[in-house]
Amino acid sequence: MDPIYNLGVATYRNAVKIAATRNRKAKLLIRGQRRCFRTLHRKLDPAGGYIWIHASSLGEFEQGRPLIEMIKHNQPDARILLTFFSPSGYEVRKNFSMVDAVVYLPFDLAGNVKRFLDLVKPSMAIFVKYEFWGNYLQALKRRGVPTYIISAIFRPKQIFFRPWGGMFRKMLKCFDTLFVQNEQSRELLAGIGIDNVVVAGDTRFDRVADVRAAAKEFPLVEKFVENAKFTLVMGSSWPPDEDIVIPYFNTHREMKLIIAPHEFDRHRLHVLMSKISRPARFYSEATPQNIEQAECLIIDSFGLLSSLYRYGQTAYVGGGFGVSIHNINEAAVYGIPIIFGPKHHKFQEATDLIACDGAMSIHNADEFSAAMDPMLENEPLRMQCGRAAGNYIQTHLGGTRIIYDLIFNNGNDGQ
Repeated sequence: MDPIYNLGVATYRNAVKIAATRNRKAKLLIRGQRRCFRTLHRKLDPAGGYIWIHASSLGEFEQGRPLIEMIKHNQPDARILLTFFSPSGYEVRKNFSMVDAVVYLPFDLAGNVKRFLDLVKPSMAIFVKYEFWGNYLQALKRRGVPTYIISAIFRPKQIFFRPWGGMFRKMLKCFDTLFVQNEQSRELLAGIGIDNVVVAGDTRFDRVADVRAAAKEFPLVEKFVENAKFTLVMGSSWPPDEDIVIPYFNTHREMKLIIAPHEFDRHRLHVLMSKISRPARFYSEATPQNIEQAECLIIDSFGLLSSLYRYGQTAYVGGGFGVSIHNINEAAVYGIPIIFGPKHHKFQEATDLIACDGAMSIHNADEFSAAMDPMLENEPLRMQCGRAAGNYIQTHLGGTRIIYDLIFNNGNDGQ
């Protein structure tokens, strides 16, 4: 790769090492990278032949997971290596049972790349959505390893489409096929001479449909909502989201509220509880007896949210006042209207759901009230919006099958 690129990666690695002295996530990343090669030596067959799937973080893993499951269903003996770059992905899925090993991806420096590929001897490499590591991609191309990216989405302002983005455009030419989410991405890539592109949609649609089919039941939550006229489920929330939603809840006694914060510790939960003026209960402390008195239920356990949306008449998905919204498809698959904050433009599904009246974006408390009032007061309208959201999900299923067939069956119908 370009010396400037290598310098940038090395500088980033050194910055993470310094940050690791005081930042937990950075410490986990450095520790995990140090263990990577030892784990590969211990767990991998020296003969190699692994399907290598790389996801930056947990969200990208959820996009790659349907493909992993389809591979294992059709090819039970397939060898799969899963790598992450972010601790938020690795630490949650390091014991994922459908793959042979899970490790952090070593920093994209020439020595690491050669050592990693020599150990793995991949039969193919599949990157998920937003991962473009130049040294890895060029080494895979030199070795003749079929390389793909799935569920990718491109926007005009990305560096690939800038006059100075030549180095990054070269990375795109290393992929055998780019599976993109929408036609705009295909057109943008065609404009820079990248034509090996397939519009396959977003595999997360398949994932949320699978999750809904296997949704867990929570008797305590069912008891919490059984006599409620209206329940709002607020998922993956951050304090700015809560500062908008909770005052509305406090003054609208006809509704109940389920809050599943994106992150929580003792202090975070204490502050959250202090904002609520109506009877509230932590899920971990709920019983069949005390849940009846609660009007707000705070979920202080991980892994429940994707099944909890089923208990709401409307969902608020957090993150839109921070970096970007979290997974809105998890809620839409249940056929309920979605509300979220303004930072959603990186997500095609957000734009599409707004366009079909299945979702609403808000910028402040007044806009939230304007969005919520009809949901509380106009059931036919709410049901109409919910159907639009559910139909949108249903009409976008099947991306995983398209990708699988083109990679493994040369475009023929699957097994």
